[in-house]
Amino acid sequence: MSSVNADIPRVTEVVVVGGGIAGLASAYALRRAGAAVTLVERAPEFGEVGAGLQLGPNATRVLKQWGLLSKVIDVGVIPGNLVFRDAMNGHEIGRQALDETFLDRYQAPYVLVHRSDLHRILVEAARDAGVTLITNEHIDRVETVGNRGIAYGAGGTTYEADLIVGADGLRSALRKHVSDDEPVRSGYVAFRGAFPAEEIGLQEDLEDVIVWVGPQCHFVQYGLRNGSVLNQVAVFKSPAVSRGEESGPEELAAAYASCVPAVQQAMTHIWTDRNWPMYDREPIEQWVDGRMVLLGDAAHPMLQYLAQGACQALEDADVLARLAARYVFDGNTHNSDGWPAAIEEFTAERTVRTAEVQRRARAWGESWHVDGIGRTLRNELFSRRDPSDFRYTDWLYAPRS
Repeated sequence: MSSVNADIPRVTEVVVVGGGIAGLASAYALRRAGAAVTLVERAPEFGEVGAGLQLGPNATRVLKQWGLLSKVIDVGVIPGNLVFRDAMNGHEIGRQALDETFLDRYQAPYVLVHRSDLHRILVEAARDAGVTLITNEHIDRVETVGNRGIAYGAGGTTYEADLIVGADGLRSALRKHVSDDEPVRSGYVAFRGAFPAEEIGLQEDLEDVIVWVGPQCHFVQYGLRNGSVLNQVAVFKSPAVSRGEESGPEELAAAYASCVPAVQQAMTHIWTDRNWPMYDREPIEQWVDGRMVLLGDAAHPMLQYLAQGACQALEDADVLARLAARYVFDGNTHNSDGWPAAIEEFTAERTVRTAEVQRRARAWGESWHVDGIGRTLRNELFSRRDPSDFRYTDWLYAPRS
């Protein structure tokens, strides 16, 4: 999906580096706040790989505020429940109802959407709002000169702006300006599959998100595109990935060999020709270098267990735009000297929030993958939870002041 403006400004108010969900969201939000925005993407055209995304209400509230939620719902699914089952015996061990009570409490729904559909919606929104979209341009470094940021393309092109937003993902080239760290290999790998529901012949409806948890593995199922597509994700501890090598179909089959027949059957609808090793990074406290600020996975990549990667990127974009509106675009006044205060407050708020999500995502994943007495205790704790008790979800989903 290519969408490139013919007139390419080299000088603008904001340059966003990266055309994934984080970059597009921040470009759109900052444009809505009043900034002239140029977004630069490395790939030859805009597009997104992968399959399903779970968007919690902390993210869908942002989309609602931006006027995009109805478009996402039109191509997505609003599930009825989040259901946990033991992959070894098939027993349900817990559930979270995503009903009217949940909706009233969090002021927005839980929505399932294909990653490429959300990406397309954001591309169209950014383009329609007036963001300049540029493809096939790799930004490999930035610097601050006076009160301006300069982004340097690998081919020699430069872009100058009041602010450079680094949204170039897990393996960010711009993160090197604030940290010399590297991605942390979890040792787990994800195999995915998204197939037409009619092709699979399901024995149950696609109304819920179902998470099967087992020793060093889990398996997730939910519907996409109004229930016409079944999305499945198999995640397991991979000896090969732990060694820094490629995983394959043999490891996939072995990881689920002891699971119940329902999981075994579902495994026949997983892509085996590709997989995604799972990485995150340690939280860092500094995302800013002069007139450059990181956000999204460039700032805080996290493991997928809380389904918060895209959600936290949307939160980032919303907070940065809100602070830009306060410090830079206050009414009819444009104060470019307000950017340092905006990004300082942005990082003070967001580094704390995202570090908590990163750490809890790791711990949540560990609880899914236990065996022996740990599995027994986990199942007991999950089963005792009162579905009307929101203490374990408020920290993540409740509106923040």
